[in-house]
Amino acid sequence: MIEYIPFLIIVLTVISSLFGFNNAEFFDRYKFNVGAILGKSRQWDRLLSSAFLHGDYMHLIFNMLTLYFFSDAIVSVFGVWRYLAIYFGSIVGGGLLSLWIHRREYYYSAIGASGGVVGVLFASITIDPHIGIYILFIPIAIPGWVFGIAYLAFSIYGMHSRTGNIGHDAHLGGAAVGLILSVIFAPILLMVNALYIGLMVIPLIVLAYYIWKKK
Repeated sequence: MIEYIPFLIIVLTVISSLFGFNNAEFFDRYKFNVGAILGKSRQWDRLLSSAFLHGDYMHLIFNMLTLYFFSDAIVSVFGVWRYLAIYFGSIVGGGLLSLWIHRREYYYSAIGASGGVVGVLFASITIDPHIGIYILFIPIAIPGWVFGIAYLAFSIYGMHSRTGNIGHDAHLGGAAVGLILSVIFAPILLMVNALYIGLMVIPLIVLAYYIWKKK
């Protein structure tokens, strides 16, 4: 039964998101909102609850399909409990980074499981840097480590320039947590995949510098 937990997360996220589509009060109460978290109400539960809400069907489908395709690899290597630590740890990590970046913008809101999904994706890449990743309209698989570097670089640019209606900071926080926890859970990965992990860490160092400079 325990091996079905990733599927259960997907089902609960779909149900909660569909309910949120039709219930504005529910959606507003549980979405990520800086003012609600840092203000008088201190609703820290929004760091997690916002991951069970999505903006539209495409947002929901894309996140859940990605989570579905990459969850098995994490569970098979680390087990269910460490999978849960990576998924929910990445959600919280992405939320905290977003909270710090937007701490003076009390109006800022966000929704979606992207932080956790990206964390699971980057954990998969850390385990197998050559894992093939397909992107829409590109017929060939991209090596995971190449995708990882490109994704991190684009997300840093997107966060800096505020490109699109995308939570780049949550994605970056999730990616960092997914990578870091994978190495903590299996230190041998630093020896086996040292080069590829090192290359993906470079954009994260740039991110850390950006955060430090922005303080």
